[in-house]
Amino acid sequence: LEDHPGQLMRSCVELAKHWRTDKYLRRLEATLVVADPHMSLTLTGNGDVLEPHDGVIGIGSGGNFALAAARALMAAPVELDAEDIALRAMGIAADMCVHTNRNFTTQVLLIQHPDTASQPTAL
Repeated sequence: LEDHPGQLMRSCVELAKHWRTDKYLRRLEATLVVADPHMSLTLTGNGDVLEPHDGVIGIGSGGNFALAAARALMAAPVELDAEDIALRAMGIAADMCVHTNRNFTTQVLLIQHPDTASQPTAL
């Protein structure tokens, strides 16, 4: 991000290249979720940079359960913000997956809409 300010995709591709070619990092089997207010990406130890079609990402042992629940909640007629959807989806995943617990840490990105500059919106 320091080398390519404001270019999240390019920064992630460069990180993935470095991860894949570094002598020590290429043995690291991990997944990173990288997001800004406009884009969500998943980086894998294989050098993959994945962008979901709907901006929703789930990783870890209960990731697929949480992903399915979040997509269902997004389509629900009830208006929920991103944080509510994420917490409810993780709760559903915790109920379904024995490896997922209910100790959640959330990080909310605040964005400024040009027409409502005084009120940030959670993403």
